[in-house]
Amino acid sequence: MRFSELDGATVGVWGAGREIGSFATQLQSHLPSARIAVAVDDAGIDLAAAPELASYEPRCVGAGDAVEALTGCDLLVRSPGVSIYRDELTALRGRGTPVVTATGLWMAEHGGENVIGITGTKGKSTTAALAAHLSRAAGCATHIAGNIGVPALDLLGVPDDELVVVELSSYQIADLANGPEIAVLTNLYPEHVHWHGTHDVYYADKLRLFELPGVRACALNGRDSHALSAFHAPAATLYGIPDGWDVSPDGLARDGQLAVPAADLPLRGKHNALNLCAALTALELAGVDLPELPAALGGFVPLPHRLEPVVDSGDVVWVDDSISTTPESTLAAMESFRDRQIVLIAGGQDRGQQHEALARELAARDAAVLGLPITGSALVAAARSEGLSDARAREVADMDAAVALARELAGPGSAVLLSPAAPSYNSYLSFEQRGDHFAALARG
Repeated sequence: MRFSELDGATVGVWGAGREIGSFATQLQSHLPSARIAVAVDDAGIDLAAAPELASYEPRCVGAGDAVEALTGCDLLVRSPGVSIYRDELTALRGRGTPVVTATGLWMAEHGGENVIGITGTKGKSTTAALAAHLSRAAGCATHIAGNIGVPALDLLGVPDDELVVVELSSYQIADLANGPEIAVLTNLYPEHVHWHGTHDVYYADKLRLFELPGVRACALNGRDSHALSAFHAPAATLYGIPDGWDVSPDGLARDGQLAVPAADLPLRGKHNALNLCAALTALELAGVDLPELPAALGGFVPLPHRLEPVVDSGDVVWVDDSISTTPESTLAAMESFRDRQIVLIAGGQDRGQQHEALARELAARDAAVLGLPITGSALVAAARSEGLSDARAREVADMDAAVALARELAGPGSAVLLSPAAPSYNSYLSFEQRGDHFAALARG
């Protein structure tokens, strides 16, 4: 379904986040005869806090009344956080009510040409930011949409010949009907089981991007054995291999020829170097003439809460990596500080994380780990079972206690690393709020 097909439609929305706000604004601007009749949220919607919706004066209901209230609507536009597997959405689809996202409406309206869609369990935001930066350095008019850019519907007026880089989550891909011209996968490992129901469904929802109409070429991480084994779409261009863009101790190479010396890489860590490989591969597939490297990487601004040094005294560096919500991403963060003794602050919402590999690495490096509620207790126990001493594997009550204890444990040459291996929602509204709290305590 295209956005322009909603002229005169009666619409329901579920959620009141950025995408829904953008949808309401664009609907009012472009299709004034359409109306938003119903707004749904699990806890109800406060229209005073959602000014884009308020002008429509919708009927506001909770989840329990959603099916009945939405049955008269021509379609439901859901916030990405609303799972398509909810009973209410299944019932609505069974009654013939289409369910879409604002991103899906934009993709159908704009078409996939000159669109790079980037997904993956981790690294998609950084990859999207790198691709946009390098495309602009090459002189291309470039737009970026997603968590780090504008909502996709805000790009309705973008000319077809300008490049759009879209970061796509599994939440958006699960019912996406049209794909981008270039589809990129950064990596794939267990996550978001609460939304998808099982990890296998998560993988399937993620990978369906590569089989959508409109996808002309795919880029895939050749070092991710899990992604390679799960990928069933037509042949992809691989990066992270010697015959493509690849990472070595010397830096970044193309077909074995050094292109970016290690000292000129804009971000710390092998995983971020692979993200740069993904961005370069995507731009090549899109037909962009790459700018001169490494000069074009100058001025790239790293995204916050991603291996972000917040205090560096010379002896001890304090690093905010609050975006790391899986054990795998925390392992990558630790690998980025191979030259330092690690004091890890980890723990958060329980989503069935498996801590064995992370615990083995903590013990092998004799790191210290301070476990926050809820999952921190399981991580501490796993680290102790791998041989880490009780003095270096300790549970803490909250972030204040963790930072205070980290000050005691961090000797010269240490890195105090907030890389939680878990989402934040048991204690914070977002990973950004968690990272800001850590940074404030570290600076204080």
